[in-house]
This record gives sequence, structure tokens and C-alpha cells, in this order.
Amino acid sequence: MQKIILRRLVLSIPTLLIVSFLIFGILRLDPDAAVAARLGEGYTPEAAEQLKEELGLNNNIAFEYVKWVGNLLRGDWGTSMYSYEPVLSEVMPKVGVTLELALVAVFFAVVIGVPIGVISAIRQDSWIDYVLRGFSVLGLSVPGFVVATFVLAFLAIQFKWIPPTQYAAPWEDPVKNFQQFALAGLILSLATAASVMRYTRTMMLDVLRQDYIRTAWAKGLRERVIIMRHALKNVLLPVITVIGLTMATLVGGTVIFETLFTMNGVGRLLIRGVYERDYPLVQGITLLFALAVVLINLAVDISYSLLDPRARG
Repeated sequence: MQKIILRRLVLSIPTLLIVSFLIFGILRLDPDAAVAARLGEGYTPEAAEQLKEELGLNNNIAFEYVKWVGNLLRGDWGTSMYSYEPVLSEVMPKVGVTLELALVAVFFAVVIGVPIGVISAIRQDSWIDYVLRGFSVLGLSVPGFVVATFVLAFLAIQFKWIPPTQYAAPWEDPVKNFQQFALAGLILSLATAASVMRYTRTMMLDVLRQDYIRTAWAKGLRERVIIMRHALKNVLLPVITVIGLTMATLVGGTVIFETLFTMNGVGRLLIRGVYERDYPLVQGITLLFALAVVLINLAVDISYSLLDPRARG
């Protein structure tokens, strides 16, 4: 098992290098825009040229990339062009907000998606199945930010209520923390819950057609025992993989939801960095998101290998 984990870790390195180079290169496609945005009304050709020299925008991109990666490995993620603070010191205090939002969304996706998928499968082609499948199609079709916008507008207009904007840690103020993350996490999870529901239903239908399930029915076992003891455990393994892979989508979705719900997380900071053309900040946050996606996929691979010995080959 240690060899599998080591092999997966080694294979992740080229992925991260390719992603980091793409991030670095794309942000330098139009260096003049960043310089103009940074200088604002104080823009002059001389000042622009001096700033480009300071930022290394006139140097060879390969040289600057190697220099950037070397600094990253030493823990230096650069300095923000606007706040003049180290990127890491700006990003790290906000990681907890983004992580909590993503975990709440995963929780709702599992709690909603798996039971509904199971019920839909064991009541196949009934009105319950059609209704649940209809909700899953709706969840996949309507973008989460549209749902969030309507819900926030409805709550604000009808009840004069909006979620708290100042972060409260769960151990300091559980009620306020719940108000901040429950609604945002629930809406963010809808598309993922719909995917989990549809995949769970498909896998459950496949398992219910297996011979050992027919044997269980023939032995006169109760439906609850057949589903919970014999069918569900064989369904959960591939579903766990789907949940892990969809977490990457949730991580990306936090960027929009933190802005809509005015959460002071990494995603909202990224939006600010893009507006301000803050290269070091955008590079650092984008790489952090890419690293999170790679680690999630790595965890999925390892968990799959642990749960299914056939995947260790």
C-alpha cells in the first residue's frame, strides 16, 4: 500500500508542474494591462517600464517561472502588488472559511444524494421515482448561483434577513456559524447532490439485479435488510469515488458563493486579485486551488485502493 501511495504522489508532481506553468504563463499574456491597472492615473511610459522591470515582466518567462517555483518551495509565494503583504499571510487566514464551506456542501450532497438515489432505485418507475428524478434534473440544469440569487432576494425582501457577513468560528458562536454556512452550503451542494443521486440510483439498480440479491429475496429477508446489509455496501464504493471527484467542482464553486454570500474566504480574495490584476495573489490562490484538486484526486485514488483490492494493480 505504501508503494501505491508513493506512486500516486510521484505522478502528481508532473500534473502540478504543468498546471503551475499554465497559470504562470496565462497571467503574463497581457502584462501591459496589469501595469496600467496598477499605476492608474499615475501611468506614464517611464513609470510603466520601471514597474515591469520590478515585476520581472521584461525577463524571459522560463527564467521567471523557475525563479517563482524556487521561491514557492522555500515558502515565499510573493508579495501582493496592492497590499504589499506576503501572499501567504493574506491567503492562509481565509482558507478555513473556504474549507468549511466546501465541507458543508459535501455533507449536504451526501446526505441528500445517497438516500434519494436509493429510494429512487427501489421504487423504480413509480411516481416517487419520477418526482425524485425530476428534482435531480432540475438540480443539474439550474446553476447554483441563480438559485442563490433568488433565495437571497426572497429572504431579504420577504423577511428582511440576510446571512451574517462577519465570520464566526463554530466553537465561538455555533448559531451564527450555522446561519453563515448552512444556506450557502445547501445551495452549493445541489448540483453535486443531483449527480450523486443519479449515480447512486444507477449503481443500486445494477446491484439489485445481481443473483445474490435475488437469493436474498428468495430466502425471505426483509427489504430493509437486503438494501442496507447486502446492496448498499456494494453501491457506496463507486459512489465515494464520484463524491471525491465532484469535490473539485465544489472547490471551484466556492469562488462564486463566497462573493454572493459576502464570505471572507479565498475565493472572494481571488476575485479581488483578478479585478486588481494582482499577479502574485492570483497565481498563489489559483495554484492553491489546483493543489487542492490534485490532493482530492489523490485521496480518492488511495481510498479506492484501500476499499477495493482489485484497484491496487
